[in-house]
Amino acid sequence: MRILHTSDWHIGRTFHGHSTIGNLRTVLAALAAEVRERSVDVVVVAGDIFDSATPSAEAYTVLEAAVVALREAGASVVLTSGNHDSATRLGFMSRFSGLAGVHVVTRQEQHSVPITISDEFGPVHFYGIPYLEPALLRHHYPDVPLKNHEQVLGFVMDRIRADLADRGGRSVVLSHCFAVGVEPSDVERDITSGGIDYVPLSVFDGPDYVALGHIHGRSMLSERVRYSGAPLHYSFSEASKPRGGWLVDLNADGLSTVEWVDLPVPRALSVIAGSLDEILADAAHATIEDHWLSVILTDQVRPLDGMRKLQARFGHCVTLEHRPAVTADATETTYAERVRARTDAEIVSGFLEFVRNGIGPNELETDILSSVLTEVALGEADEPTAQPEKTRVSPTAARRTVDSLAEVDA
Repeated sequence: MRILHTSDWHIGRTFHGHSTIGNLRTVLAALAAEVRERSVDVVVVAGDIFDSATPSAEAYTVLEAAVVALREAGASVVLTSGNHDSATRLGFMSRFSGLAGVHVVTRQEQHSVPITISDEFGPVHFYGIPYLEPALLRHHYPDVPLKNHEQVLGFVMDRIRADLADRGGRSVVLSHCFAVGVEPSDVERDITSGGIDYVPLSVFDGPDYVALGHIHGRSMLSERVRYSGAPLHYSFSEASKPRGGWLVDLNADGLSTVEWVDLPVPRALSVIAGSLDEILADAAHATIEDHWLSVILTDQVRPLDGMRKLQARFGHCVTLEHRPAVTADATETTYAERVRARTDAEIVSGFLEFVRNGIGPNELETDILSSVLTEVALGEADEPTAQPEKTRVSPTAARRTVDSLAEVDA
């Protein structure tokens, strides 16, 4: 039997405010093409089918189109719910869809009742473990300690092994969890409760293959226990990680071979660093102008309108971080100490140095500053209560000064 292991479709997820629906349709169509070309018998999807517990109508149409295409390509489909899914919504009419070869496992009591699909060597039992929150499961088994995911999955796997011992035959388990030995990225929702809910690899002893979900990058924990990762990149931390699924072959004795199947990346991700002028002028960046782009600007002072200028060349630049290559030494003096015995011009200049990473006013800004402060001083000198020797910049004057300097920068 040939099985394609995938997970974490996250239908409906956005990428820095941009919809991923179109790109996901492309990838899932390619997945169906691989199923047809490679004569896959069963596609397993290990949780997080949707990105939200309340999917949009469009998200449902994407799921429907995907499973119809997989069935038309010749494969049965087994899906389980993940921590992002609503078990009730995803599982709606699951008994009916099972009659059409699309098996959706979302109820906790289904974990030890396999979906059995046979080939020329006999039955293969697919045990789908939906995401099981310990707090929601323990009241079903009050005599069993079920305080964390290790205990929950240990208990569930014991029941699966007992059922399999009675049935005989080969087996595949689907589970959505954090397993010990895997490195998460910055996009998976934390379900570890501070690290106590990592699941040891030994919990999954027994089955011929364990298809894991939740981690968005592919990972092999053992020859028979693997994460497939998500079909799309949902974070720049995953930019270098391939997208695809595991092609698993079972022979008469169990696991035979496992190989990786690449899926297309509709829009690649890139991270670049440099000063704004360097990035905008560098001809070498022509190859990434259509990528999702994350930019780290190294200018000493954060450029005004940096994102707008970047997007004029890189239409899909979505994140911008200012990480100056040169950082001014931090001062430990108090504000009162910094302004003591200083003129108004020195105070404003010092403020600009403080907020602009050590860069004070340039020549044009100095002229504007001098002009504004002189105007303020002359205006206050005409007032009866004026005290020129103690004059400090009023809020109105300070605002005018900052506005004038901003116009210069622009």
